[in-house]
This record gives sequence, structure tokens and C-alpha cells, in this order.
Amino acid sequence: MPVGEQRSMVARMAIKTWENPLAGPPSSTAPDAYEDKHSHRLVFYYKVAALLIMAMGLFWAAIFAGWHQWSVVIADLALAGLAAMGWLLIASGQLNAAMIVTQVALLVFAVSYALMFDAPNAEFPRIVHLYLLVLAMLGYINHLRRKSKFQLAITAACLCAFVVLSCTSYAFPFAQTIPDGIRSVGIWINGVLATAMMWGGIYTIQREFTRPKGLALELRNAVGNEEMELYYQPQVNQAGTIHGAEALLRWRHPQHGLIPPNDFIPLAEEAGLMPLLGGWVLQEACRTLAAWRHDPVLGKLTLAVNVSASQFQVEDFESSVLELIKMHQVNPARLKLELTESVIVHDLAPTVARIENLRAIGITFALDDFGTGYSSLSYLRKLPLDQLKIDRSFVQESLECDRGAALVKSIIQLGIDLGFVVLAEGIETDAQHAFLIDCGCHEFQGYLFGRPMPGDAFTDHVRQAVMAAPTPPRVGSLHAALMVRAKRAKTA
Repeated sequence: MPVGEQRSMVARMAIKTWENPLAGPPSSTAPDAYEDKHSHRLVFYYKVAALLIMAMGLFWAAIFAGWHQWSVVIADLALAGLAAMGWLLIASGQLNAAMIVTQVALLVFAVSYALMFDAPNAEFPRIVHLYLLVLAMLGYINHLRRKSKFQLAITAACLCAFVVLSCTSYAFPFAQTIPDGIRSVGIWINGVLATAMMWGGIYTIQREFTRPKGLALELRNAVGNEEMELYYQPQVNQAGTIHGAEALLRWRHPQHGLIPPNDFIPLAEEAGLMPLLGGWVLQEACRTLAAWRHDPVLGKLTLAVNVSASQFQVEDFESSVLELIKMHQVNPARLKLELTESVIVHDLAPTVARIENLRAIGITFALDDFGTGYSSLSYLRKLPLDQLKIDRSFVQESLECDRGAALVKSIIQLGIDLGFVVLAEGIETDAQHAFLIDCGCHEFQGYLFGRPMPGDAFTDHVRQAVMAAPTPPRVGSLHAALMVRAKRAKTA
């Protein structure tokens, strides 16, 4: 397949992955609360709304109990019960069921309450029907999550009921209208609460479901427009031999030129675009490894790819990686996935299982920027990692003060004791390199060995390094260290 067609296919697959990043296979048994990328925030908003409705029902039940309006008390207690039921459903991970059941129950409740207790008169208008607009908003939010004709029918019923109750003064012949003394206060309280809930629904839609705007929208389209490019920064072993590279993303904007990642990666994270960009990087990295495969020099290199927390948590992440390796016929041992500590804090057990499944086929894993996030020794003990990467900030301070040097020595020794290959990033001087070698560091990366460069420039750089080397390039130190660990495990 021509390179241009491969790139177009990669872009289409990446965009498809982003548009439904957490959609698992048909046999997926994941709870509703985790079936879309918006679920975590939506669960929070829903729980807050449920607690608010529950408190409101109990509040009014107490008020009406003081007026001996026992039928209204029972109705308000039923409202609190409905809210509690919804909260329990959402707490058990059944987001979709909670929203559907709550909408239907509250629709019936609101209409019945309006016809039974909230008949308008010349002095006080009907007020309870305002909550039907909130229910319609809730239904629309759920429809954005999951396209459903049944959900649309519930939303339409809420709107129709609102129109009828707004335009008529109809009530049941046996209605027990709330005393005017309570209604004079209730219309204000319910009006404020209904308006606040409407505002919350609008905020939820704007926050969770609107498409990226401005530069974020350009970033989303950049993949399809082939504006993204991979740069490669060399990684060397203790002998100074280039044994691998880290793939780094660059955005070549048609108007603004080359935009550095520090300018667009935070924007991508805020706009929820990291699964899109990360998927493209992973696919392009596999395409690169496939191109290197038959080269006698490049074919021995490993390629490291950063994986964001949002990308790693995608339900079909493992299957997509396996599919890419199979499609490009890549040797899994040449692919290294770098995780940040933010990946770990989500849920350790599934993270460990996912890493183990991919390591089983030969992929190696590194913990990137160690020491800058949620560093915990318990993570290092439990995670099946192969490599520990020392952040550049520690390397820069290693020769500036005794504490900086001691800290770097401790990190390197910790990694060695735990059986990890230790790589230091951000090396810019010979003095830093010499210090790290004395500390026992295995691998190195930084401007001292080469800046990030486009694919062709990186290929030329590697070939020149091989020609200048007195001996042929050795097998990468990561692979050698893994072999040592395997032998150690057999003799243990």
C-alpha cells in the first residue's frame, strides 16, 4: 500500500477511535456508567441532582406535615424515595437505567402532582410543571449519550405535558389544592430550584457534549488534514550506541507553522482529544517500525510511544494495539509504551491486567517522568514495568546541589534494585552524562545525543552514528537487561 494511502487510513481510523473512544465490542459487559467518555462527570452531576431532589422532597414533607396536609406529605416522601432510588441505581454503576427510570417516574409524579395539588387560581399560578422542562433537558442529555427513540419519546412527553399544564388550569375534580399560605412561598422556592436545575443542565451540555471550538477544532481536524508529524529523539545505551528512539508529536499548522507540543497538548487534554492524537501516534509509530523492519540498522531499534491516561483507559485499547501490530507486521518487542503516573491512579487492578496482557506478546512498558506526579513505591512494587524514566528536571538539578545528586542516585539505585532498566531524560552536558554513568544509569536521552528530528533526518543521524562507531551496533540495552532479568527469575 502506498505511504499516502496508509497515512489517510491511519487518520480515518484515529478519528473513528476518537468519535467513540470508549465503545467496546458488542459482547462488552462494562456497566453503563463507564460506557462513554462523559460518564464520570455525568454521574457526579446526576448524584448532585438526585440529592437535591431528595432534600427538596423531605423539606416539603416536613412543611406540609406542620400544616397537617398528609396526602401532600405522602406525595413528597414518594418524591424523596424516587430520588433515592435513582441515586442507588447510579451508585451501582447503572447510569442509563437510572436516567430512564427516573425520567419516567418523575414525569408521572410531576403531572399527577400538578393535577392533584397544584391547580392554579387567580392569585397563584401553577409552578410544579416547570420541572418538566428539567426532565426534558435530562432526557436530551441522555439522548446525546445514547441515541434512542424511546428516550426521545420521553423527552417529547415531558414537553407536551409542560405545554398543556402551562396553557390550561385543568385539575382533577377531587384535587386537594395546597393552601395559599404555603403556595405564596413555594412558587418562589420551586421557581428558583427549577431555574437552577435548568442552568445545570445547560452547563452539562456545554461542558460535556459541545464540539471543540477555535484552535481545538483545528486540532481535531489536523489529523484528517495530515498536519501531524512524528519527530524522533535518539536513545543511547552506556556504550553510546543508539538503540532506540522516542516518538514525539509535532503539529505543522498551515498558518502558524510548527506548533510545539507544550502549546497544543494541554489544549488537547482539555478538549478530550488525547485519544484521537494518541491513536494516530500509535498507528504512525507502527507504520514507522514496519518501514524499519528490513533495514539492517534501523530494524534493531526500539520505538517508544507516550500513552495518555485517557487513551490507555479506552476499553478497546488492547485490541487496537494488537490489531495495529498485526496489520503492520511489527515485532512487538520493538514497541515500548510509556505511561505517566496519572494512568495509575484511575484503578490499579485493571491497569495491571492491561499491561500484563500486552507484555505477554512482547511489548515493553516504561514509567515516564518518574517522581513528578503521584509517586508511590507501592505502584512500583505492583506494576509489571520494564523501564523507569528519570524526569529531565532531576537530571538538570543533579549537578546543581548535593540533594539533587543524592536524589538521582537514589532513583537509579531504586530502579536497579527493582529490576528496571533506568533511562535518564534531558541530558545536555557531558558532565551530566558522566555523573549518570557513575550512578549506574543504563540508558540516556537528551540534546547531547540528538534533538527530536523528522524521520528522514533521524535515519541519516543513525546511519552516520553507525559509520562513526568503531564497532557494530549492539543489541539494545533494554533487551539485554530483560534477558538478565529472565535468567535471574529462573535461578531464583
